[in-house]
Amino acid sequence: MAKYLLLKHYRGAPAAVNDVPMEQWTPEEVSAHVQYMNDFAARLEGTGEFVDSLALAPTGTFVRYDGEGRPPVTDGPFAETKDLVAGWMVIDVDSYERAVELAGELSAAPGAGGRPIHEWLELRPFLSATHTVTECHFK
Repeated sequence: MAKYLLLKHYRGAPAAVNDVPMEQWTPEEVSAHVQYMNDFAARLEGTGEFVDSLALAPTGTFVRYDGEGRPPVTDGPFAETKDLVAGWMVIDVDSYERAVELAGELSAAPGAGGRPIHEWLELRPFLSATHTVTECHFK
């Protein structure tokens, strides 16, 4: 099994076929979208392929270390950034092909007018450790 991260973006990916921003959807359209996502996750729980998922708020803050004894540096929010992540799902599947198949299916979640969004999802494999350092010798 291999773990993959499916990323949904607020912006930055190529435009979806049904490219109406969620803030312009009716409450019923939002509910149908969320229900599709929940049903998809429940089905993958049944096959053992679902790991976790969450939706993210459209705002955030960048934080970095600024040296010993100093508070972290913060900046933002950067809601205008092209890579703003809307949400994610982690799956654990037998193959890359299965991950692509599931990402394609998730892309069809309904949006405005109840029509499938056909949005682009970013599919990223988790790094796996191929080597383990058990002992280090320094001269």
